[in-house]
Amino acid sequence: MQLIRSPGGSLLELLPGLIAMSVLFGTTSMLAVTITFERSGRSFDRLLLAPISVSTMVLAKITGAIVFGIFNAFVPVIFAAFFVNLGAVNWGVMLLAVLLIAITSTLLGLLIAVSAKQVFEAQTFSNFFRFPMLFLCGLFVPLSSLPVFVRPVSFLLPLTYGTDILNGAIAGANLLSPMLCYGVLLAFAAGLFLVCLHNINRKWIL
Repeated sequence: MQLIRSPGGSLLELLPGLIAMSVLFGTTSMLAVTITFERSGRSFDRLLLAPISVSTMVLAKITGAIVFGIFNAFVPVIFAAFFVNLGAVNWGVMLLAVLLIAITSTLLGLLIAVSAKQVFEAQTFSNFFRFPMLFLCGLFVPLSSLPVFVRPVSFLLPLTYGTDILNGAIAGANLLSPMLCYGVLLAFAAGLFLVCLHNINRKWIL
């Protein structure tokens, strides 16, 4: 659809945004909606009675969502391989970026899952975070094209840094240093993890 809308555009320019969007929607939907569905259906309560710790169960769900997000990331890559040459892609940088995007997006989904009580609440909360990211994180609209007063908001979102790394690895058009983006993504991941851990201990254990 993006290529039809912009006939002069390059698939390589769109691919980083497609990858980041696939990871974001896949991980948040899987974790936020499934955990909330299990909690509303009481199956989550039965899991809590199993002879495993809550942290182990949550870690298993997080790992599953991360793996699912990584698989999602390569769906647009496989399709793009039929139309463009991907020989110039820095696969190592791209894989690390996909992993960090999957981790931060999964933790965001977990944060939503802990806060929501019903599936419709989880979907609403998820869209509250996801749809602004489509327009503010450089997925399809370059950050340089955004209004000046909006750009500071973009740099408060973790997906902005993941998308910038992907832009550099695939299209060679990154704005920031990859090492800076990796550091910011790790900081976001650590912060989200601590907040999720606090909420889990407060709402699911105590």
